Amino acid sequence: MKTPTLEFALTPVDNRRLMTLCGSMDAHIRQIEAALDVSISRRGEKFSVSGERERIELAAKVLNRFYAKAHNDLSVEEIQLGIVEMSRARDGKPVPVADVVEEEIALHTRRADLRARTDRQAQYIKQMQTHDITFGVGPAGTGKTYLAVACAVDAFERDLVKRIVLTRPAVEAGEKLGFLPGDLTQKTDPYLRPLYDALYDLLGFDKVNRMFERQQIEVAPLAFMRGRTLNHSFIILDEAQNTTPEQMKMFLTRIGFGTKAVITGDVTQVDLKHGTTSGLIDARNVLHGIRGIAFTIFQANDVVRHPLVQAIVTAYEAHHRQIR
Repeated sequence: MKTPTLEFALTPVDNRRLMTLCGSMDAHIRQIEAALDVSISRRGEKFSVSGERERIELAAKVLNRFYAKAHNDLSVEEIQLGIVEMSRARDGKPVPVADVVEEEIALHTRRADLRARTDRQAQYIKQMQTHDITFGVGPAGTGKTYLAVACAVDAFERDLVKRIVLTRPAVEAGEKLGFLPGDLTQKTDPYLRPLYDALYDLLGFDKVNRMFERQQIEVAPLAFMRGRTLNHSFIILDEAQNTTPEQMKMFLTRIGFGTKAVITGDVTQVDLKHGTTSGLIDARNVLHGIRGIAFTIFQANDVVRHPLVQAIVTAYEAHHRQIR
């Protein structure tokens, strides 16, 4: 059976834009080929794409979209994000994210290009801005933690809060951090690394260090939150699936005046001892419907990472179905 092929030309012809679209040594074309499982060849402005019918049509849309944007330089990250956005499905049909997110939500950070990539991300950001307590629950790669840090930075830059507090349960160390070398910050650093990475990306290394010196950013294991009341703060509890119901209740009752709290976690990645109830799962059941508390439940199609990640996830899911 002959492989379907789609031939088309990019117009108006502009050799500079064609060079930008293709990338150095056709690196951008290789990204599109690998992500969509198609073969692309070209001569000048004329392209030929081979593969499954639905995939070659999507590849043509991707090429046209980035050709239109090729007046400026294109990074590999832009290409990868664009493929993810245009591959995301609504009713089984590929749609660009512009159709999903109608209202852009501006956040004051160093990243001018920061925006919601899916409708649930837009909902999540809006909930964090309008609710005192927000839960973000879903698989890795959906932006739960990164967007929570972005909203914390935004609130601090707008002078809505006086400090940012980062915490998570140190399950791997059994909450007993005394045996680890260093002071409290050094003991908890490995567990809070994703939050640090987001802060450095959104604020810059120097500003983050200055904020630490002024105690405008605070990190602490969850066990150290007991007995405190946090006013005028933006608190992020990460990896909340590894809290117990008692720890979750303790954390939620630390919230003082002018404070916002965001709780993130993935209920499929619980590291607690067998038979122990996750505080995140318990909170979803207990707190659902309380006014002022919002829940965003992310799905697999909200994952925004390297386009190959979706192919890897799909391959593993298919393999597990076969061996069951």
